[in-house]
Amino acid sequence: MASYIGRRKFLATLLGGAAAAWPLAARAQQPAMPVIGYLGPESPAVFASRVRAFRQGLGETGYAEGRNVAIEFRWAEGQHNRLPELAADLVGRQVAIIVAPGGAPGALAAKSATTTIPIVFEMGADPVAIGLVGNMNRPGGNLTGVSSLNVQVTPKRLEILHEVVPTAAEVAVLVNPTSPTTDSQLQNLQAAARAFSLQLHVLHASTERDFDAAFVTLLQLRAGGLVVASDGFFATHSEQLAALTVRHAVPAIHQSRDFAIAGGLMSYAGSFLESHRQAGVYTGRILKGDKPADLAVQRVTKVELFINLKTAKNLGITFPLSLLGRADQLIE
Repeated sequence: MASYIGRRKFLATLLGGAAAAWPLAARAQQPAMPVIGYLGPESPAVFASRVRAFRQGLGETGYAEGRNVAIEFRWAEGQHNRLPELAADLVGRQVAIIVAPGGAPGALAAKSATTTIPIVFEMGADPVAIGLVGNMNRPGGNLTGVSSLNVQVTPKRLEILHEVVPTAAEVAVLVNPTSPTTDSQLQNLQAAARAFSLQLHVLHASTERDFDAAFVTLLQLRAGGLVVASDGFFATHSEQLAALTVRHAVPAIHQSRDFAIAGGLMSYAGSFLESHRQAGVYTGRILKGDKPADLAVQRVTKVELFINLKTAKNLGITFPLSLLGRADQLIE
């Protein structure tokens, strides 16, 4: 009898230990949570609305940060020369995918850092023209992403500004000399200026310190308006640029709606929030198994025109009714 009871205790202990080990074994068999590397060119505060849009797109594919995916952020804080180092850090972290939003510099840095980890970019430039991918429909390699083609609509900003201030014979354009798209934008702007018989003055800024000097030159030139070229740095400093145009009473047009909301006269470009949302969707699809090489580069084809009527009144500008009718939002 004692022997029988001893055998029962031994079996109970054995089965109990096995049962306790089952949850541990099950957890060990679960795949590790994938990690997204987010290569931010600016600061978390500047990119807050864009990150929300990215998370929204990611959620549309069934992923939620902290539940079934993790995101490791690296921020360049506006110092684009740090992007290659940060991209290399994410590669060393062995993330599942790298997201490079906010323009060409981050995407080019990520491409230089890895040929194997999938990359999803978000930019306003033509990724074929800058050598990022070979084809929009079948990008090949380890990259795909979203382009709002804001660079292509830069001449349209000059056209809209000319509609608003038709008597201005001279107009200035603010460009970032470090941007890989500056030369092509200037060529297109010069062609548009000739078509409208306008003299175009080129101003340069690649850091915040350059803004004040550029506006001093702008006032000295007595230009009748300002076109801000498409650039990630200018996009994330839209409120600062808007404040300068208000302070110096300069009719200006920018790529970001934030510019017009902050008091700038106008903005015209594709939606940043939509392009970041689509980047989130593509990230989720790649995490589910899609190959970047097979995912066509998405185009944000809808452009937005924002007009600040309060600023127009302060500048003594009356908008043509035809232009007001085309506006997506009138800010009063």
